Amino acid sequence: MGSEYSKRYSEEFKRDAIALARSSDKTITEVARDLGVSPESLRGWVKRDRIDRGGGTSGELTSAEREELKRLRRQNTEQQKTIEILKKAALSSSDRRNTPAQGVRWTSRSARTGVVGVAGV
Repeated sequence: MGSEYSKRYSEEFKRDAIALARSSDKTITEVARDLGVSPESLRGWVKRDRIDRGGGTSGELTSAEREELKRLRRQNTEQQKTIEILKKAALSSSDRRNTPAQGVRWTSRSARTGVVGVAGV
């Protein structure tokens, strides 16, 4: 297995490594060893580049499509949370509107004064 710390490489380094792997007569494993990266990483970078250039199989997403999908999923999650909050608020609001406050009882319109009153319990 790999180390517990994953090493990050710049986009420029990845581009150069991909170009070297494509132009070299060496295998990806040999190029990776020369660059000091894991062969799995270099293979992944080369594969992602091939897909981004339109050489992927049907159903494989380009990097731009993957980023858009992540953004839309995040937006969808936020909207679902907002909807749930609004549903709870609407239910809570309708409960308060249709029932008298605790400790208060509604009285009818006074025949004598015509005023609607609220009396404490």
